[in-house]
Amino acid sequence: MTDVSPRTVTTGTLAVPGARLHHEVRGQGPLVVLFGTPMGADAFAGLADLLAVDHTVLTSDPRGTGRSPVDDRDVSPTLSTRADDVARLVRHVDPDGARGPVTLLGSSGGAVTALAVAQEHPDLVDTVVAHEPPLVELLPDRAERHAGEDVVIERWFAGDHLGSWRAFLANADIAMPDEVVAAVFGGEPDAAARADGDYQNGRLMRPTTHFRPDLEALRDGRPRIVVGIGEDSAGQLCDRASRALADGLGVAPVLFPGDHIGFAGDPAAFAPVLRTVLPGR
Repeated sequence: MTDVSPRTVTTGTLAVPGARLHHEVRGQGPLVVLFGTPMGADAFAGLADLLAVDHTVLTSDPRGTGRSPVDDRDVSPTLSTRADDVARLVRHVDPDGARGPVTLLGSSGGAVTALAVAQEHPDLVDTVVAHEPPLVELLPDRAERHAGEDVVIERWFAGDHLGSWRAFLANADIAMPDEVVAAVFGGEPDAAARADGDYQNGRLMRPTTHFRPDLEALRDGRPRIVVGIGEDSAGQLCDRASRALADGLGVAPVLFPGDHIGFAGDPAAFAPVLRTVLPGR
C-alpha cells in the first residue's frame, strides 16, 4: 500500500441514487468514518486529522447539505437511503475490505443514521459509535418533543430564523444565555446556510427524530454498538435519549469530553476517548 501522509486530504464526489456525495479521505490504516446530520465534513476535520496518524478517516457532507447536492430537494430521504449512502461511501473507499475493521462514529442525526447502517448493513462494519442520537421515540415525553419540533420548523419557514433556533435549543434542553443565542444565530443566514436550514428543517429533522431503532436487532447483530454521551450534556434531550438507547441495548454509555458537539469543540480531548472504543483497543 502506498504511504499516505496524515496531512494529505483527498476529496471526491460519489454519485449515488438521487445525489452526489462530497467526501474526504485522510491517512492510512483501519477505516474510521466520521459523520453527522446536518453537520458536514468540516465539523469533523480536527478530529479526522488526529485519527489519521494511524487510521484511514472518511468524512462527508450528508445528502442535501453542504457540497452534496440532491436531484430533488422536495424529497425527504429515508433512514434507509441515508444508511445506503454511508454504505456506498465505505465500499467506495474500501472496495476489497482491506481497511477493516470499519468503525462508524455518527453524531446527532448522524448517530441515528449509523444505527440504521448497523441494522441494514450489519456485515459492513465492526463497531458503531452512536454519539448523542436524538431518538425522541425512546422518550416518555416524545409527543411534547415532536410538537416542539413542529414549532422549530414552522418558525424557520415563516422567516423567523432566530426564533426557530431559540425553539430548537429549548426543545433540546440546551441552555444558552440569550445574548449568546442572539450573537450566534441572530444574523440573517447567507444563501448556503439558508439552503441547508431549509433542507434540515424540511427534509431531515422529522425522519431523524421519528426513527425508532430495532433494539433486538441491534443487540443481536454483528456490529458492536457503543453509545456516547457528552459529559456536559446532562439533562439535555440527547443525553436522555442516549441513555434510553443504552438501557435498551443493555450497555453502559461512554462519556466523552464536551457537549453535543464536543468532537468539534475540543477534538484533542475527544480523540483519546474515542480511541479507547476502537476495535483492538
